[in-house]
Amino acid sequence: MKYNTFALWLTLAVLLQACGKKSATPDADVVIPPLGQEIAVRLAPVERFDGTAPITATGTLASSTETRLAFKIGGIIQKLYVEEGARVQKGQLLAKLNLTEIQAQVLQAEYGVEKARRDLERVQNLYRDSAATLEQVQNLQTVLDLARQNLEIARFNLQYAEIRAPHSGVVIKKIASEGELTSPGTPVYVLHGAGPANWVVKAGLSDKDWARLRLGDAADIRLDAYPGQTFRGRVALIPAAADPANGLYTVEFKLDAHDQRFASGLFATTTVQPRATAAAQAAQTRIPIEAIVEGDGKRAFVFVPQGDGVYKAPVLIADLSNTHAIIAQGLEGIDKVVTAGSPWLNERSKIKIME
Repeated sequence: MKYNTFALWLTLAVLLQACGKKSATPDADVVIPPLGQEIAVRLAPVERFDGTAPITATGTLASSTETRLAFKIGGIIQKLYVEEGARVQKGQLLAKLNLTEIQAQVLQAEYGVEKARRDLERVQNLYRDSAATLEQVQNLQTVLDLARQNLEIARFNLQYAEIRAPHSGVVIKKIASEGELTSPGTPVYVLHGAGPANWVVKAGLSDKDWARLRLGDAADIRLDAYPGQTFRGRVALIPAAADPANGLYTVEFKLDAHDQRFASGLFATTTVQPRATAAAQAAQTRIPIEAIVEGDGKRAFVFVPQGDGVYKAPVLIADLSNTHAIIAQGLEGIDKVVTAGSPWLNERSKIKIME
């Protein structure tokens, strides 16, 4: 499916480029000539560069220690102790449930243990007098063991009928209200660590960009909230699976925040210059996307000037951006390709090169 998406992208780029040249506002010096006459074209250099093409992705700022806090059991929320924006310390009490029902369950479990113990003692006495069977004793021992386990569960639930901060940080969202009925696991607060070392940018990358990243790759991070500033970061997490909702890999970039004031959800753009690999070294040639014609998947053609005519050279595309195509194969020994005018060319065309 991802290969088909690349093919559709390339096909649309070629069609749009062709349509744009045939529109009512073509390049001022490039016009469609009468049949048999020279076609005015423009040329663009084949750019060769060191390293790999940079990876650019957009995402949002978040905390690496962001936690959604919830009660283990359901019940009525009796008290919420902090509001949004509050700074809390590890172990601080944040919320608790109404304990009426939960404490009653503990009492019921305690009564159940007492009854099971009395029943077992009575049958053990009868067994010693040969008035009860061993099976009856064993069955009541099992009943007592189950009652003790139920009591342990009830006491455990009573212990977790409150929410305490698992770490120090800032409450960035309060989801529930006092008096509200909540279910087990339903978030009540969202808490994230507020330290400068906790900020990350989460950005979705395609599979081909995911394959080029390595842990520790340096990243330049720009935030819309701070125009003109560039923050340093690095690749901190490369997921092993894509997000099933969008098919992208959510990569985390650790941000060097220092003492800068940030907030969760700020829009960010990351740029990474990945370390060169053998596969990436083969893709160090770039041409304007307008030069691409007859795209089919990763294979396409470009027109190359030859004397007063052209010939069509096959190329293998490694990547596409909004303005350029990265070529993996096909442009060896070629310095220039046709851009403006290419939609009207064929290998029998005569050309006139415009400056």
